[in-house]
Amino acid sequence: MINGQVSHWWEQLGQPQPRPELPGNLSADVAIVGAGYTGLWAAYYLKKAQPGLRILVVEERHAGFGASGRNGGWLTNSVTGGREQYVARHGRDAAERFQRAMNDTVAEVLSVARRERIDADAVQGGEFNVAYTPAQERRIRDFAASEQRWRHTDLELLEAEHARERINIAGTRAAVWHPHAARIQPAKLAAGLARAVERLGVAIYERTRVVEIHPHELQTTHGTVTADYIVRATEGFTANFKSLHRLWLPMNSSLIATEPLAPDVWGEIGWEGREVLGDFAHVYMYAQRTADDRIAIGGRGVPYRFGSRTDTDGTTAASTVRTLSEILHRFFPATSGARIDHAWSGVLGVPRDWAATVGLDRQTGIAWGGGYVGTGVTATNLAGRTITDLILERDSELTTLPWVNHRVRQWEPEPLRWVATHGLYAAYGLADAAELRGRKTTSPIARIADVITGRA
Repeated sequence: MINGQVSHWWEQLGQPQPRPELPGNLSADVAIVGAGYTGLWAAYYLKKAQPGLRILVVEERHAGFGASGRNGGWLTNSVTGGREQYVARHGRDAAERFQRAMNDTVAEVLSVARRERIDADAVQGGEFNVAYTPAQERRIRDFAASEQRWRHTDLELLEAEHARERINIAGTRAAVWHPHAARIQPAKLAAGLARAVERLGVAIYERTRVVEIHPHELQTTHGTVTADYIVRATEGFTANFKSLHRLWLPMNSSLIATEPLAPDVWGEIGWEGREVLGDFAHVYMYAQRTADDRIAIGGRGVPYRFGSRTDTDGTTAASTVRTLSEILHRFFPATSGARIDHAWSGVLGVPRDWAATVGLDRQTGIAWGGGYVGTGVTATNLAGRTITDLILERDSELTTLPWVNHRVRQWEPEPLRWVATHGLYAAYGLADAAELRGRKTTSPIARIADVITGRA
């Protein structure tokens, strides 16, 4: 088994040829920090809107090195942290518009991929979430009833027999599905998008670390960049900046990928629609059937490292590999003999209120997008288009969405951050264990944890 080496997705592609380092002091109209999805989408839409703009991207490792090249490949319509959080301050219509925008963004990413000839193994099979305990079944039925009261969710509740006909998961009690999701190969999307922005005339400088971000200026290991606008697109690595250390918590997420599974195994499992797959556990899993017929399955693993330290090459703890393998085999007993070919990890950004944000401070010229909490494959595209409209001072539907310029308090200092994060995920784990043993209602431990985290 390969452990680390960034991700299985990059292992499939091969490590990219390195791009040039920043050649020294430069100036630009827009300087972007981070060549992940947020930075690349911002560069793409800005350059398409105004081809004359001088745009450069500065990246510490290589384009798609972070979460953009390591995630579970869920291009889905989730509003980070849920729509309901916006109703009190912005009204239900604003929350509805946000959901519609996320639906449209799934289609937009697929459209750009076709237009730019980016083969990202995309299949729009929708999103499928399963309940396999009595407590999960209660939650999924309540969730379905709530979702169906919103205009743009298009969610269907599937009874056990119908659900198993689509994906044969052991112990299925009910499931939900909606059409606004696609499976992708994340590194293929990142690599293809990087090539697309370069074709437009955007310069990407790799192996160049941004030491600090100042108004209209980047201090890097290879020189100073001055620009009218700076775009901070650093997601889980934002905590590496001293001035932003407590803004977003770098949460670790881990995945494993099986060997390609035999036709008789797939005959048992089904999964012909290539839906992205999740569940209703508190410490939830996420999975996809890959283009070469593997199962890639992920979860939280070790959720957080003391002092907001961030991952480098994706090495994953043996205990996390075992946990994910156990989930895989519990879901799909036919995989019990399957080899695990690769394990890897990465970090994603978590704001204190679990709500993603995009914005622009006109006084400093600094724009940002991030805090996606795992929904970034889609939200980054919406962020890139929104940043474009904000920088170009275009009044648009996007700039009035309720996540624009959303601010939240910082995370607590250490050791409170470490104790709280590990304690909360331990609580969720205990709640899941009780439910697997047959508890029929959601554990009060999980309800308390939801309140503390701000997820309730």
